[in-house]
Amino acid sequence: MQVDAIRRSYARWAPVYDLAFGRITNGGRRLAAAHVNRMGGAVLEVGVGTGLAFAMYAPAVQATGIDVSTEMLAKAQEKVTRQGLRNVLGLHQMDARAMTFADESFDHVAAMHIMSVVPEPEKVLSEIVRVCRVGGSVMIANHFAHTTEGWGWVERLAAPLAHMLGWHSDFARERVMGDARLRLEEEVFVPPFGLMTYLRFRRIA
Repeated sequence: MQVDAIRRSYARWAPVYDLAFGRITNGGRRLAAAHVNRMGGAVLEVGVGTGLAFAMYAPAVQATGIDVSTEMLAKAQEKVTRQGLRNVLGLHQMDARAMTFADESFDHVAAMHIMSVVPEPEKVLSEIVRVCRVGGSVMIANHFAHTTEGWGWVERLAAPLAHMLGWHSDFARERVMGDARLRLEEEVFVPPFGLMTYLRFRRIA
């Protein structure tokens, strides 16, 4: 999807995103937040959406979010204000392919359910790795194409709907596995039905 298509899609979804997708996508967020809370430090949420994960972080965790959608960011800011989340340091409209943060700015970077949405996901991954400090954590939750026939035919049928749905049902796991600066440390198939996968990497030199 191109950036303009993403903006249009998420402008439509912003008012109902939490209700429509919150339950099915929160498993990965909980795993990511639990890891960050154990380790402490500063976390960047790439494609923060409506800020569903912010309330999951411990008060000592410093959280920052970026998104390309102004409507999503407005919903996230509403949460921050309503819930009094003082540990959220900033929300920024930004293209994840060209982030303005300095190298190694964050202890952890989370990309929750965005890699199959963004254009040039390999470029987004490279930027995610760049802004994560060496020794830090990169966490990705996403739906990846299944190789079993039971899932595969459904995903192939859904693929043409990518622009309407805002995600690619046939997105290959290999597309987030190719950066040599990342070492996979954890992989979890997240309920319901293992539809989503949570990957946690260590950023290495």
